[in-house]
Order: sequence, then structure tokens, then C-alpha cells
Amino acid sequence: MSYLGTIRVVPELPEEIRRLEELAYNLYFSWTPEARELFRTIDKELWRDTNHNPVKFLREIQQKKLEKYATDPQFLSLFKKVMVEYDQYLDSKHTWFQKTYPDEKNKIIAYFSAEFGFHESIPIYAGGLGVLAGDHLKSASDLGVPLIGISLFYHQTYFSQQIDAQGKQVAIYETQIPDELPMKPVLNKDGTPVTIQVEVAAQIVKVRIWKVNVGRIVAYLLDTNLPENSTEGRKITARLYGGDQEMRISQEIVLGMGGVRALKSMGIYPDAWHMNEGHSVFLALERIGDLVKEQNLDFDEALQAVKNNTIFTTHTPVPAGNDAFPLHIKDKYFQRFWQELGIKRHEFMELGSQVQPEGYEIFNLTILSLKLSQFRNGVSRMHGDVSKKLWCDVWHNIPREEIPISYITNGVHAMTWIVFKTRKLFDDYLGADWKYNIDNSAYWRGVLEIPDEVLWKTKLEIKEKMLRHLRERLALQYTRNKVGTLQLRRLENMLNPNILTIGFARRFATYKRGTLIFRDLARLKRMLTNPDKPVQIVFAGKAHPRDEGGQALISHIYQLSQSDELRGRVFFVEGYDLHLARDLISGMDLWLNNPRRPQEASGTSGQKVTMNFGINFSVLDGWWCEGYNGKNGWAFGDREDYRDLEELDTWDSDAIYDILENDIIPLYYDKRKEDIPHEWIQVMKHSLVSNLPVFNTHRMVKNYAERFYISSIQNSKMFSENKFKKTREFAQWLKKIEEQWPSLYIRVDSQDPQNNNYVLKYKEPLQVKAEAYLNNLSPSEVKVQVYIVRENKDPLKDKQFETVDMKMTEDLGEGKYNYEATIAPSDSGNYKFTLRMLPNHTYCTNSVELGLIRWLNDRL
Repeated sequence: MSYLGTIRVVPELPEEIRRLEELAYNLYFSWTPEARELFRTIDKELWRDTNHNPVKFLREIQQKKLEKYATDPQFLSLFKKVMVEYDQYLDSKHTWFQKTYPDEKNKIIAYFSAEFGFHESIPIYAGGLGVLAGDHLKSASDLGVPLIGISLFYHQTYFSQQIDAQGKQVAIYETQIPDELPMKPVLNKDGTPVTIQVEVAAQIVKVRIWKVNVGRIVAYLLDTNLPENSTEGRKITARLYGGDQEMRISQEIVLGMGGVRALKSMGIYPDAWHMNEGHSVFLALERIGDLVKEQNLDFDEALQAVKNNTIFTTHTPVPAGNDAFPLHIKDKYFQRFWQELGIKRHEFMELGSQVQPEGYEIFNLTILSLKLSQFRNGVSRMHGDVSKKLWCDVWHNIPREEIPISYITNGVHAMTWIVFKTRKLFDDYLGADWKYNIDNSAYWRGVLEIPDEVLWKTKLEIKEKMLRHLRERLALQYTRNKVGTLQLRRLENMLNPNILTIGFARRFATYKRGTLIFRDLARLKRMLTNPDKPVQIVFAGKAHPRDEGGQALISHIYQLSQSDELRGRVFFVEGYDLHLARDLISGMDLWLNNPRRPQEASGTSGQKVTMNFGINFSVLDGWWCEGYNGKNGWAFGDREDYRDLEELDTWDSDAIYDILENDIIPLYYDKRKEDIPHEWIQVMKHSLVSNLPVFNTHRMVKNYAERFYISSIQNSKMFSENKFKKTREFAQWLKKIEEQWPSLYIRVDSQDPQNNNYVLKYKEPLQVKAEAYLNNLSPSEVKVQVYIVRENKDPLKDKQFETVDMKMTEDLGEGKYNYEATIAPSDSGNYKFTLRMLPNHTYCTNSVELGLIRWLNDRL
């Protein structure tokens, strides 16, 4: 038979439910179960087959089904309820930000990230960084923070993962059709797409812009896959983290410089700029260029203007994880930039220069980000300390404890990660207002009053849903790999909800030690196959396609899962994505995390687990150092005195076995009363009560607003008014300081340390005198301090320090001045003290920030 042609009939939404299309184009649905239930009710199988993508769903649904539910009273009742709540959400004028900062409600904060993990229907994320960024925007929407997101639209995504019969990871790149995703093109008034141009080395690349609605706010995605571009140009936004270094820098230029141009093309001029990792740092260079060309600032003036309202968040605790490029690549892509701005090559290179131990120089984007931002933070308390140590050379001669990098611990978006049955439990026992008390710790103590039997029943129902999902995925995986009918039949009886289930799901990088629990197979097998107290472990996660070490870990675990010893007790599930993640984090009894300390910057999967009464079993690293309290889970691995990695891994694996055998497994199976593990349930409750109200993105975004966003907005206004008058003044002052700083010094009459040993009673004062030479600077331009350090026996911990400003008491002439101060250490103990000078200016909130310091007796 031969056909004349093809016909596609596109369904049309009946008037009664026409607003389903509006709902489909707002990611509000991704954290609202009732909204998703509308689509699922119409066609459960199609909702699953379209990967929960409502736009594609509405394009493929049968017209008859739409017409059926357009007259279904029960469906229409749910539809009306969802849309009323949706409208109330969008129209609210009483958000946290509006009430807290009413004068700043019309300002704009631009949040740049190389990836956003909003939902599986827009697969432009690789892992934790993107999911954190997506959760950041969702909480910004909930709180009414005037934030917009900027990223790239990757046509071939990151990759979908399959595991073959040998356990090898197979990367599948699936081309996305933009018109089938929950996003729309940004259009000009005449209906044509808005496009911009970006210079990428020798070629001009055209970029179009897609708009994604995220509740009350929007994210814009940049796309180079246009027919006007060359093949190389179109590939720039093909794959997330794909290609070589030249592709990486091309993507970062489009993200950073192109992002600024995209916002300008839409008439958007942000008051604060937030760089989520260093991938987007070229936005600062683009802004500097704009100020030089449009406001007639010189390069140094423009740099200061850009710096004062820029925030940089670093997520990487190891040097190798930070983007860096050979200088010849920077020459190729940025020579035109520095020439147009009238600066020398070496002046540009110094902004990101890093000399390697081998003696050659590279250009590091994290260093560039640190130098082009005023506000900088790590993503946990421990990571903040690690970052200070890692980047101390950026602020030469500054004590490590004063390096101007703070921390804001990551969180997760509670409304995305709290699953339906947990929500229902909260509704029943806490009341409907729990949604408005996410970061209210006192409120969540009500969870302790939930009856144990009710909580246990709910957890088992959530767990069973997870296990059904796992069986479905494993059945597809095993069928494709032709493992045999017998094993498929056995799968139906595997993954028992009554067995203690441990989850390990994350990016498979070698430092995360995915195979650590297998170091003693005989001991592990005894635990897993104990007939009275069995255990099952589920693994999931991707390794980067070029990470052979990570892929080897996956292969090893898969092969163990198929071995006679561990089959039916160990599982590796392919295709880790946000859909699978939601079920895993909600259904697991125990969440295992064992990276090499201190290489976990924060980690957020364990935070999601706690929101559904799961329990963490983790190395004391990242967020768990702050979350663990002895009653809400288990911890190990706080030792740092190991001789080599082999010894460390042995210690940590032994700790895992010991705690599992002696504490975790016995507690889970202690069901002497009513066949319910009451003591285990107490740990479940404390896990949620202590962690949910703290490790959420509502608290996190509020921290960013209170500490960085508002200050950046205020700086932006102050430094830009009167044609950047204050910016010019500050830049000129800074030039003067830098010129004269090397000649300044402090000295005291006695240079003999033996004569400066004092024994004081608590709070007994000590008077300190000094002479300072300021050259042509005035005393108001310099801060002279006594610097007091408490002796610390642990070299790995930052020193505790205090400073006391000295008062100028006498002008000796010729640039010399006498200073005095009275000091009294705040506590008993052993201290050392010295003197120092720092620049001082009303526009500089942190004198250490400038990296200029003169210590006692420092002289050329």
C-alpha cells in the first residue's frame, strides 16, 4: 500500500479548560502536585510517556479525552481549585520581599547559571549545581524576590544514561524540540524573534532568547542553534559540559557576555548581578566594556562600578574543579576586548592569573570571579573555610581567617521535594499553613506529635511507590540487556518494602567513593543477606562521559549487583533524573553519603531526604557538619590525620560497617511494640524537625537578600548616580593608595619580643603605642590596628582573632604620626598580638577586601 501523504490533527482545548495551556507554560506546576494531577487524570500513560511535559502532553492528547474531562464535574472542580490558587499566587502583593523591602520591590537581580534543574521536562541540567539553581529561582518566586535567571538552552541536553549488559554507561543525546517544551520565544513587537550578536573569537554568533515562566519570575535561555550561524556556532548550545576547552569558553562567552546583551535587548537593566559559579564571569567583562564605551569611565573605574554590585557563589572545593584556560586561548578570544578598552595584555591577564606549581601561567575563572565581585560565598560553613584556604593567594599577605569569602549554606525548595503523601500528613497534623512556615523552626516541632503508627504507615506507602518505580525501570533495563526471563520474574519479588533500604544516588565522581561500602565484600554480604535483618541498597547516578574513573565505579557496582553473592540485595538503576530523584529521596529509609572530606562543598540530596522523614548516614562534610546533632541520623569520617587515601578509605569503610551492624540495622528492626520501630521513628522525626526548617532555599534566598542583594542594589544606586561620580572618586583614591602603599610602615620603640611578654588578669587593659609613616596619605585614609590572635593548637582550623583600632594622638610631621590603643582580650588564654595598617574609605565596607595591608616592621 502506498500513502498519498500524512495528516496531523492538533487537539484544541475546550473553552472550559482552556487555561490548562497557561498552566503548562508556567513551571509552577513542577512544585504543585494538584496542578500535575490535572494532566495525569486526563491520560496517565501519556503523562508518563511525555516525561511529565505538559506542553508536549497537550499537543499529543486525544481531542475526545479533552472533551470528556471538560464536562466532568469532579475534574472541573479540581481544575477550578488549581486555577484559583494559581491566580492568587501570581497576584499576591504581600510576599516576604515586598513586606521586608518595600522600597526595593521594583529592582532587578540577575542570576546567571550554566544550568537550571527546574523539572525533567526541561532537561538542561547535569546535577546538583543546576538543581540548586532551579530551587533558588523557585524560592525567589515564592518569596517575591525580583530575580530573573539567565542560562543556555542545550538542544541535546546533558545526556540520558543507559547501562548495558556489561555495566558500561552509554550516553544518549536526545535532541529537544523547543516548541514542545514549557518555554516560548521572546518576540519583537512585529512578532519576529528577538536576537542578539556575540563575538566568539573570529566569528559573529547570533543568539535567540527563550522565556521560561517560573511562578512569579522568569528565566531566559540563550540559543545559538540558528540557521544563520556556522556549524561551529550552532554547536555552542548543543550540549551541556560537552566539547573541549574552546567549546567551554565559547559557551561561557555566550552565557556571560551574551546574557548581558540579551537583557539589554529586552530593556532589562539589573541592579544586582549574581554569578552562580564562575561559568558566567564574562558578564562582568561585558558590563565593564559597556561602562567604558557608554559612560566614559576608564577601565579601573568601570571595574569598581561593576564589582560593587556583583555576587559570586563558588561551589567547588578542589582546584581541579575550577575552569582555567591556557593563555593562548585567552589571547584568541579576548585580545579584541582589552584592545578596545585601552588596557595592556598583562593588565587583563593579571585579573585571572594563576601560576601552576610547574611554573607556567594559566587564566583561572574563579580567580577572575573573586576579583570582579564585591560579595563572595561558599555554600556551607566548612566550604567557606576551605575556599579561604584555596584562594588565599588572591589576597596576598592577608591572614587566612580574614579572607573576604563568607558562606551561605545551600538548601532545597521544600515544595518541590516534599511529596504528596508527606504533604497530606502535614495538612492533617500541622494544618494547611505549614506551607507558609517553611523556615520557622518552632513550627515544625509539631511533627514530634504525629502518632508513630500514622507516620510509619505513610512512610511505607511512599516507599512502595518508589519501589514500583524502581521495578519498572529495572525491568526495562534488564529486558534491553537480555538478562533472561527468570531474573525478570525474580524482580517482581525483589525490593521488599519491609527491608531496610539504603540509597546512594548522585554524580559518580571518584571522590564521592561510590564503591566504598564494597571494600569488605564478605562482611557486607553477611549484613545484606541476614535472614532476620536483611538490607537492600539502591544505586543511581551518572558519570561525565569523559570521566573514565567515574564510569568504572558504575560498571563495578553493576557487576556486583548481578553477582550470585549480591543479586537481589544490590541494584543499580539507570537514567538518574529529577523524576527518579523525587521518588528515591522520598522513599529511602537511609541515605548514604561518603565523599572524601572535605571535597563535598555542600551536597543537597541529603537535605531533600530529611523533608520526607528519611535519615542521613554521612561523612561529616558539607551541610551535614551543620545538620548533624547526634539524634537525627549518623555521622562518620571527621578525621584528617591520615597518611594516604588508602588509609582514609579503610577507616571510613570500617566506620560504615560498624555503625550499620551495631546501630542502624538493630534500631530499624527493633519492633517489639506493635510491630513498629518506635525508636527508629524518633530519629525520622528529629531528622525532619532539625533539618527541614534550616536547609531549605527559603532560608537560603533570604540570606542572599539580607546579606548581598540589598547591599548590591544600594551600591548600584550610590555608585552610579551623578554620572558615576562616587565610582570615579573611589577609583582615583584607590590608585593613590596603591601608589603610596609600599612606602608606608609601622614601628614601635621596642623590637625585642622578650620585652613584650605580658601576663594580664582577665579584662586587665594593656596600652599599646606605635609610630606610623603615612607618606602623603592623611590619617583618615588609613586604619591602624592592633591585631590579636588566640593561639590554636589545631593547624587545620582558622585562628580566632580580634582587632582594635588605634587612635592617632600626635602629628610628628613629615608624614609621621603617633598612635595609641588600649587592648583587653575578650577571654582568658594565650594570645599573640601585632600591629598593622589598612586602607580606609567610607565607600569600602571591608578594608581587607582591597588586599592591601602593612604589618609591623614591613618596609621596602
